[in-house]
Amino acid sequence: MAEVTIEQEVFKTINPATGKEINNYPKMSDREAEEAVNRCHEAFLSWKLESVEERAKIIAAIGEKLTERKQELAKLMTSEMGKLVKHGEQEVDLCAAICKWTSENGPEQLKDEERELPNGGRGVVTYSPIGVIYGIQPWNFPAYQVVRYAIANLMAGNGVLLKHAESVTGSALLLSEIFEEAGLPEDLFTVLIIDHDQSDEVIKNDKVRGITLTGSSNAGRIVAEQAANQLKKTVMELGSNDAYIVLADADLDNAVKMCVMGRTYNNGEVCVAAKRFVVVDEIYEDFKKAFVEKMKALKIGDPTSDDVQIGPMSRKDLRDDLHDQVKESVEKGANVLCGGEIPDDEGFYYPATVLDNVQPGQPAYDDELFGPVASLIRAKDDEDAMRIANDSRFGLGGGIFTKDVKKATELAKHHFDTGMIFINGFGLAQPNMPFGGVKNSGYGREHGGFGMKEFVNAKAINIMQE
Repeated sequence: MAEVTIEQEVFKTINPATGKEINNYPKMSDREAEEAVNRCHEAFLSWKLESVEERAKIIAAIGEKLTERKQELAKLMTSEMGKLVKHGEQEVDLCAAICKWTSENGPEQLKDEERELPNGGRGVVTYSPIGVIYGIQPWNFPAYQVVRYAIANLMAGNGVLLKHAESVTGSALLLSEIFEEAGLPEDLFTVLIIDHDQSDEVIKNDKVRGITLTGSSNAGRIVAEQAANQLKKTVMELGSNDAYIVLADADLDNAVKMCVMGRTYNNGEVCVAAKRFVVVDEIYEDFKKAFVEKMKALKIGDPTSDDVQIGPMSRKDLRDDLHDQVKESVEKGANVLCGGEIPDDEGFYYPATVLDNVQPGQPAYDDELFGPVASLIRAKDDEDAMRIANDSRFGLGGGIFTKDVKKATELAKHHFDTGMIFINGFGLAQPNMPFGGVKNSGYGREHGGFGMKEFVNAKAINIMQE
């Protein structure tokens, strides 16, 4: 009788600039995945006993090693998901900065707090790590999305599991290599090459104590519900359709420059990117003319070329979904001012596209367009602009352009219903500022010390008598 062989399932990585396969990686069996979780837990049991100062030294070393291998990692990210090489280098620089900030500030952020008890005695608040934290991450920032949650949790003393997007598996494994090369104990940061059904089982695993996800709001609902059924805490970063408001007294040249950058950076595949541009009537036509002119001039092509400004989208299905959103918006009344057509080139390219006459009920107004497509929306005045900006089920980031910084700050503080606001510029993340959103953009915060305390046990030690 002939032997029956079962072919092992593999995850393939595809170069989006060419559509050709880069590599393939065997998917873990259920048993292999469970054993990997167990090893991460065992590594955690030792790591949690390390002092915060010792953890900080290794976190600092990870940052240095990321810088040392920046070119290698940036080029791999470009080949796996299509970002410009220079954007990959900037991403690694941000990761190194996060490691540096965390190593320098983590010991202070996590130190014990002494408190007097009202009825006598002494209290100690200690921030104890809780165990293995499971991160489910997307493909658009293959290094940053991982570093953002992993470094904070390693600093806190937790173990870290990563289920990265299938399309950037190589980047995930290179990060694991870099972490261990910098001195992180083996298995403390573990990459799981698993599918969605296996991921569900990881969430249920008793040794997994918290789950963090970056992705769509639909994915967030599913994972948050699964975790809630296990009474496990979650942090959710779920994307957005951020509004950038341009007021009448804005520096128009700066506003146009920053808004173009904000819409096309990383090929437009950024959760906290500028996506809706809400411009007051008084300067709408001037902004539109200058904005469209600059968007038309952007060169699209090979992301390894120095003169290219927009590379391919990460996957063919994502490019096609974006085009469907554009077509539906046009069918419902939007106008295409530039772009809007899939080029004949090899690879998964989409041109810089600008839509106007964008109204509620169109994907360009209501949904997240994850690619280089900008929605221009006319507002009657400042108040109407803020109303439109907040007329969204999302709330991750946003921007305000005006020469009156005091006024912009007041609008940001009291009226803008998002987690992050940029005034007279475009930004992604700062190591010392909280990162996260509200509404359908999720909950929980990372960076700025906040991420270090998302998955710790704030433990009260009450010393009643010395």
